Amino acid sequence: MLDYDREARNYDATRGGEPRAQAAADALERLLPQGSCTILDVACGTGIITRKLLRPERTVLGVDRSSGMLGLAMTRIPRGVVRADAARLPFASNSVDAVVIVWLLHLLRDPAPVLVEASRVLRPGGVLITTVDKNDAYFVEESDVARVTAELRSQYAPRVRDHRARVLDWAAKRGLGLAGETVFPGVGQGRSPREWQQAIETGEIPWCKRAAPDQVVDVRRRLSALPHQDAARPDPLYRLLALEKAV
Repeated sequence: MLDYDREARNYDATRGGEPRAQAAADALERLLPQGSCTILDVACGTGIITRKLLRPERTVLGVDRSSGMLGLAMTRIPRGVVRADAARLPFASNSVDAVVIVWLLHLLRDPAPVLVEASRVLRPGGVLITTVDKNDAYFVEESDVARVTAELRSQYAPRVRDHRARVLDWAAKRGLGLAGETVFPGVGQGRSPREWQQAIETGEIPWCKRAAPDQVVDVRRRLSALPHQDAARPDPLYRLLALEKAV
């Protein structure tokens, strides 16, 4: 996992910045409760999305365990950040109306403790909103890169952490039902074939590390043969689920 303290200052600039954050916030608004409510943004990072959820009628709090990330978040949501682990939230049970978890579950060996904590602090009728299937986000149907990498991904891409079906199964067993879902683009993050080759070469693509060397060489060769080597392909498309806690 990344050293997020070290990564903090460059984090937003390398991950779509304000446009991607706005797209995420707009999608969250489609699923969040309206009116007076308390929202907890777990693993809020730099607070770039959290800030966009602020409303006069809302209490919005960001939680992260990285002091580097929170140092930036404090400039965006003064007096609205808490340093804590997502699996040990310092909030009372049944105390918030919504918990937001964006781009966290896919990083965890076992997401269950984080999901349990999110459910615990939710009031009955509250919603847990989380991203799922992050590793699939780049591979939209119209992308030639998706077609070139399909076989390798099917063999080696991990699908056990934030897979939609797994999260829904976990939720159903704990009294949380699907209340809605939506998608949003990772604005400005679509990679060109040349950038995909570089990402594979530098080890940024985890599932390529698991593949046989000759398979990786073949995929890189096929990527290099695609037209328009420096043209960005479609932006990744991220998926959000809203899970409602039973009353």
